[in-house]
Amino acid sequence: MMKNEKGFTLIEMMIVMLIISVLLMITIPNVAKHNSNINNKGCEAYVKMVQAQVQSYQMEKNKIPTLAELQTAGYLRDVKDCPNGQEVVIDSEGNVTAAAITD
Repeated sequence: MMKNEKGFTLIEMMIVMLIISVLLMITIPNVAKHNSNINNKGCEAYVKMVQAQVQSYQMEKNKIPTLAELQTAGYLRDVKDCPNGQEVVIDSEGNVTAAAITD
């Protein structure tokens, strides 16, 4: 006479672990790819926001500011690099761009 024990066999548990592992291997690279895309979009938005602040500063003070001047005058709360690691730069004509950081 067999006992009717409820539970999972070792084979069933290993199959479930295999399925979970395959799902993780598929989803993790996709998440990493989307994360870099999000960082690039965040950088574009930050550059546009800094550009707007440069134009505001230019209208008020009649000169092209540096990032430090924007911060001291209260136009930017804090000066930081883009989420994707690029550096925000203001050129001599007042155009804001994001460039790779060079050491």
